[in-house]
Amino acid sequence: MMKALVTGAAGFIGSHLCEYLIDKGLTVLGIDCFVDYYPRAIKEANMARLKKQEAFKFIENSLLDVDLASMLDGVDVVFHQAAQAGVRASWGDSFRIYTDNNILATQQLLEACKKSGIKKFVYASSSSVYGDTLDLPMRETSLPSPVSPYGVSKLAAEHLCWLYFKNFKVPTVSLRYFTVYGPRQRPDMAFHRFFKWALQGRPLEVYGTGEQSRDFTYVDDIVEANWLAFERPVQGEVLNIGGGSRVSLNEVIARIGQIVGAELEVNHMDVQKGDVRHTSADMSKAKQMLEYAPKVSLEEGLRREFEWVRQMMAD
Repeated sequence: MMKALVTGAAGFIGSHLCEYLIDKGLTVLGIDCFVDYYPRAIKEANMARLKKQEAFKFIENSLLDVDLASMLDGVDVVFHQAAQAGVRASWGDSFRIYTDNNILATQQLLEACKKSGIKKFVYASSSSVYGDTLDLPMRETSLPSPVSPYGVSKLAAEHLCWLYFKNFKVPTVSLRYFTVYGPRQRPDMAFHRFFKWALQGRPLEVYGTGEQSRDFTYVDDIVEANWLAFERPVQGEVLNIGGGSRVSLNEVIARIGQIVGAELEVNHMDVQKGDVRHTSADMSKAKQMLEYAPKVSLEEGLRREFEWVRQMMAD
């Protein structure tokens, strides 16, 4: 039976990925250090189903403090999801948290993987590495120009993956996620906040005009992309993983109003440092190398997240 290590296992994407891997018949070792970016109780709830699974073992610790060599013993594949999240929170004194958790932790994990014999190291990168470009769709061959410290930290870790592949043959693949949403989405992310405020009858707070657009990707599609990156004979590559459609925030808000069944009031706020105007993923490389194709439409994905937020607020 194959064994996977999932870092950031209690998080939004990590918890979904752990469940998927167990359903695929793998044993899963998860690690998470419960950083205080959002309440611990939310992450505990993410793992509620996992903790009932015999195939799941959990370590509460930081990658910077754990014995990585022992943790990697018997591991076939590493899915490195752990990171300090948040574009807007990555400025100033907080940047040390990002360099430690996003860059140094990745370097130490890759260093430990040199001697581990793993079959694949799948790294969760971000569309934030592209920055605020109007050269759309974003292609892996484009020059990365991140406009936030968070984006810089994700790009640095991505470069480390390439270095360890090039010099030590660590079989890395980096997946650049484009705005992931769905059940268990972090409470600071837009769709989670919008649904919560809509259900509370509160105005929605939107940074900027709302004409900024994103390539929104449902969490199940992200999880499947991770599996494909492990399963397919791809190494040393960087791949865009998007949802297949670019939609403005105003269009999303209109759809949320239809789903909730209410006319939504919107308060527009100043644009935040590090926010980009548009994202759009060129996924031709992922389609060719992974046969990746997003399956969940934005309409269906929004309805699923709405049901989850509504249930969460009712509990």
